[in-house]
Amino acid sequence: MGEPSTAVGTDPAEETVLLHRDGHVGRIVLNRPRALNALDLGMVRGIDRALDAWEHDPAVRAVVISGAGERGLCAGGDVRAIRADVLAGGGAASRTFWREEYRLNARIARFGREAKPYVALMDGIVMGGGVGISAHGSVRVVTERSAVAMPETTIGFVPDVGGTYLLSRAPGELGTHLALTAAPVGAADAILCGLADAFVPAEDLPGLAAALAATEAAEAVRDRSATAPEGRLAEQREWIDGCYAADTVEEIVERLLASGVQEAKEAAETIAGKSPTSLKVTLAALRRARELPTLAAVLEQEFRVSCAMLAGPDLVEGVRAQVVDKDRTPRWSPSALAEVGAAEVERHFAPTDRRPLFG
Repeated sequence: MGEPSTAVGTDPAEETVLLHRDGHVGRIVLNRPRALNALDLGMVRGIDRALDAWEHDPAVRAVVISGAGERGLCAGGDVRAIRADVLAGGGAASRTFWREEYRLNARIARFGREAKPYVALMDGIVMGGGVGISAHGSVRVVTERSAVAMPETTIGFVPDVGGTYLLSRAPGELGTHLALTAAPVGAADAILCGLADAFVPAEDLPGLAAALAATEAAEAVRDRSATAPEGRLAEQREWIDGCYAADTVEEIVERLLASGVQEAKEAAETIAGKSPTSLKVTLAALRRARELPTLAAVLEQEFRVSCAMLAGPDLVEGVRAQVVDKDRTPRWSPSALAEVGAAEVERHFAPTDRRPLFG
């Protein structure tokens, strides 16, 4: 038995982050199962307060984060709220949310590196902001139910929460493929791409939780890890690396269509449905992230890009089409890759007078 739960919020119906001690482990449970544990500002602050409480507590040897419900850890940020904020007030609340969320992503990476293990149970759906609160951890566990993705180009946005840092450092051009197509990956491919560390069958998660409470985190995971079901990306490396090494999205699409590989053609068709602006800014962000030395530096870049996206039409339209009206027919503006010029891409990376995330 753990210690009594505490929660963020005062009304039990609003307890969106549950915190409790379980042996030597501090447990964080995201508790918005009807919204697939989508993050809002209160949840970001709740996780941050938990790390404040446990970072220097010698009785807590590790922190474990998981999601309530059966569907997944976290589907990402609350994009409905971001859309409503942009329509009502130009995005000020969204900028505040991203500032605190991205700072939390960096803290999670530091926490696992400098304080104590941060264990993420990446069972089920883990997308967008869910990747940010898990894949920067020091011990990242996936199951046969895991579906890990950065789906931002589908909603007219760009991978954030340190996603361009992670994807730019995946083997070859796998990260470019995942970023542009927004394709989810299972356990084996998440491990291959550096988004996770170990596979544990979902039925063994209760046993892992008990072991984490009693033993060292790395040992508990190692003792219960197994070989993940075979993935798909390793055997597709040849066409992925060859096609996505191109310098422009247009050339990437041309190479995919000319490759003679059915999966490559399908990837090109998938890319064709994404926001042209998002695609071009995403490719530029990935290439620039490869040259940046730290996660913090990449998050600074992502913050500029994210704030710049608020000034364009595609984020609002993409969320409408995919999440609000669900007609799946976004009307992108511009609607073609050729109409997105270099100056428009560069605008997203321009220095601003906003105070930096760090320092």
